[in-house]
Amino acid sequence: MIEMHNKGNILIVDDEPNALRVLSAILSEEGYKVFDSVNVENAINLILKQDLDAVITDLRMTGRDGMELFKYVNKNFSDIPVIFLTAYGTVESAVSAITQGAFYYFIKPPDYMKLKGIIARAVEQRFLKREIQLLRKKLAFRDNHPRIIGNNHEMCKILETIESVKDSSSSIFIKGETGTGKELVAKALHYSSKKNHMPFVPINCAAIPKELLESELFGYEKGAFTGANSRRTGKLEEASGGTLFLDEIGELEMSLQTKFLRVLQEREIERLGSNKKIKVDFRLISSTNRDFKKEVREGRFREDLLYRINIIEIQLPPLRERKEDIPLLVSEFAKEFCIRENKNVAVSDQAIQILQDYSWPGNIRQLRNVIERAIVLASGNNITIRELPEEVLSDNNKILNHSLKTLKEMEIQAIRDAIRESQGNKSKAAKILGISRKAFYKRLKEFSFRI
Repeated sequence: MIEMHNKGNILIVDDEPNALRVLSAILSEEGYKVFDSVNVENAINLILKQDLDAVITDLRMTGRDGMELFKYVNKNFSDIPVIFLTAYGTVESAVSAITQGAFYYFIKPPDYMKLKGIIARAVEQRFLKREIQLLRKKLAFRDNHPRIIGNNHEMCKILETIESVKDSSSSIFIKGETGTGKELVAKALHYSSKKNHMPFVPINCAAIPKELLESELFGYEKGAFTGANSRRTGKLEEASGGTLFLDEIGELEMSLQTKFLRVLQEREIERLGSNKKIKVDFRLISSTNRDFKKEVREGRFREDLLYRINIIEIQLPPLRERKEDIPLLVSEFAKEFCIRENKNVAVSDQAIQILQDYSWPGNIRQLRNVIERAIVLASGNNITIRELPEEVLSDNNKILNHSLKTLKEMEIQAIRDAIRESQGNKSKAAKILGISRKAFYKRLKEFSFRI
């Protein structure tokens, strides 16, 4: 465990003792507990023994290099962020590392203020991952029951509303775009209530042909119509004593709306083909992705029925308005599909960032499908941008382009600094950068430098 005064445990790996001493001193002064190693073998031993929050490694070292260490950490401790700090940096190697899940890539000598900021962010994300399990428990209604994941302000208000009305017999109307989790909220209301042992009966009004919806709801007697070869109990009767969830209630035709309104008023039904009245007692939860004021105004939905079903309204926000919950949702879905696929796969920080920057027109359902696809396709132990679908990446090309631009600017600045420090001596400048004279000339030509 990390002590209270300790900001985090950092491992630095560099085969240059002087570089190791300088960075260790800087981070120790910042309040981190620092471990160091001059080679990959010793670094792996430290990773196995210590509870680390971040690894900073050189790229080129005697023996096994930093990329090998990075791949080991990615495979076995994928939640530990890895930061590269190297004198042998190129745009190509930086992009390769970042696309494989590295947290950041610095070229020596780094901007130490920026380096400290990046390390603080890496450690913070590591702490966040540790807290995810605690947040899950906090946001769960009870073990083995439907769980609503979210720490967004609006979602917290919805959780409070559910807790307040879970045992009420009043009708509840859930509004939200497709894929926002309306049925999950309905299940949470039912299974957290005193009637959780009674039936929860969902029916998707949009998924059943209109000509069959009435018989599905009310049931029928044998011979009520062609093909009715036996008696069938309807959903309204099945839900008696428990909860009826009518998903997309706006799909009910006007005649069926009138008949359903009578059920809510009289609490009794007649099966098709029968005049025998059957008492029913259910709590109604309904949902829609439509604008019901417009539906009523344009004559597609009865206003008196709307008053009956909308006693308590719950409005679910779209995923694009609760992006801070995406890491929690991704973690939950990844865990679910890893168990199903018998895999141990983590989602890289870069992939999380891209998922947070996407607009999610299909909301949580679309996010869940994207994570399922990524887990199934994953051949390694880390999900990177390679496992994300084109629909998600197309909105994020600007991020990748920005990353390339930033890395190029970093390399140009490093060359400028070396030229200034060497007072224009090309051999000295190449030595400061830790590259060959030939490689240095190649950089000068590539970036159009004149000395």
